[in-house]
Amino acid sequence: MAGLQRDTTEKLYSLIANEEDARVCKDISDEACREVPRNFFLILGSLVLTKLGDLLISPKTVLAWLLGAVGASGLVAWLVPIRESGSLIPQMVIGAWVRRRPVRKWFWVGGSLGQAVSVAGMAASVALLDDTLAGLGVVGCLILFSLARGFCSVAMKDVQGKCIPKTRRGRLSGLATTVGGSATVALTVLLLWNQSDPTTTFYVTLLVLAAVLWVVASVLFAGVDEEPGETGGGGHALKEAFRSLSLLRDDRPFRHFVITRALLLCSALASPYFVLLAQEQGHTGWLLGGFLLASSLASSVSATVWGWMADKSSRQVMIRGAALASGVCLVIGSWNLLSTGDLRSAWFYPLAFFILSIAHAGVRLGRKTYLVDMAGGTKRTDYTSVSNTVIGILLLVTGGISALASLISPTAVIVLLGLMGLAGTLSAVRLREVE
Repeated sequence: MAGLQRDTTEKLYSLIANEEDARVCKDISDEACREVPRNFFLILGSLVLTKLGDLLISPKTVLAWLLGAVGASGLVAWLVPIRESGSLIPQMVIGAWVRRRPVRKWFWVGGSLGQAVSVAGMAASVALLDDTLAGLGVVGCLILFSLARGFCSVAMKDVQGKCIPKTRRGRLSGLATTVGGSATVALTVLLLWNQSDPTTTFYVTLLVLAAVLWVVASVLFAGVDEEPGETGGGGHALKEAFRSLSLLRDDRPFRHFVITRALLLCSALASPYFVLLAQEQGHTGWLLGGFLLASSLASSVSATVWGWMADKSSRQVMIRGAALASGVCLVIGSWNLLSTGDLRSAWFYPLAFFILSIAHAGVRLGRKTYLVDMAGGTKRTDYTSVSNTVIGILLLVTGGISALASLISPTAVIVLLGLMGLAGTLSAVRLREVE
């Protein structure tokens, strides 16, 4: 039976690889090469399941709508900053710790189980608590979720590097995105089918389902056959990472890039407020599915175009993405201030969210490509670790500012973030070309 499963796995892998000898292993051992087909599908399954889980607890859509529904909309400002910064800030420490262990897959398994427990805690908070206490419970569990995610992020890179050859890693990520995206659309259609306002039971079921997905993903990943790797340099790497913070003082182009990237956080931070505005203006719960569909479609329809443009000039991609994000925020803010309720139809906010998601995809792809192109050799590692840590801290700061502004109204936050994006656009214009 095991032999039949192995033969089936190898045939499927051969079809995906589209080669007579699918296991072209140039940078992994012969023993690891023999396990590539099996490891490929185990990692693929884990990635698809976690992508679905991310959809079900998206801070930009589901959690933002959930906090509004339980009467804790004042905490929405913290969702995206906590979700992102909790996994970005400690990565230097996590990376050093992971590198000291010869087998790294257990860090991913532990991180996945940690995310499952955190999401289950969110479900319990919604089911057992009310109003602000329920919101605080969700935010507290999101902090733990984000920290657990940091372990998965670091460990995945090492495990893929040891188990999947270079010529197949991109295919693995692409296939996971395609399968996950298709499943996302199917799930979104199911949500759209329900035209009534979501109940507490609906949210709890959604969160429990997401927790189960992470548990199953951890079981699959535990089956990956990973060879022991090198363990040296963990402590030294940590010291070097902290020492590299001096780049912000000494490297002017890099400092300018980090400032620009910080201003472009507007494209990520504004998203939950679009959801909150739609909810506060009395639109029905089926719009939650509309927001999810807008988010999933935006990346798929724009990624290829942004990627082609970034090959010519990643700086121009950042400028255009930032200008689009700033523009849609300022338009939505102004429209919400000046228009009457009759003009704000139900489809208006999901459409605006779709445009903002396209802009965010451009900003994200542009700044990633720019960072890789502006640095050479070992500088890329230093640039990445320093910029991620700084941005993680700034996310918390901007989250606090947004929380204060939200005391006035969500519209005030959107206008503020639109102005922030406008400043980011002007800053990106002054960046030098690196292609």
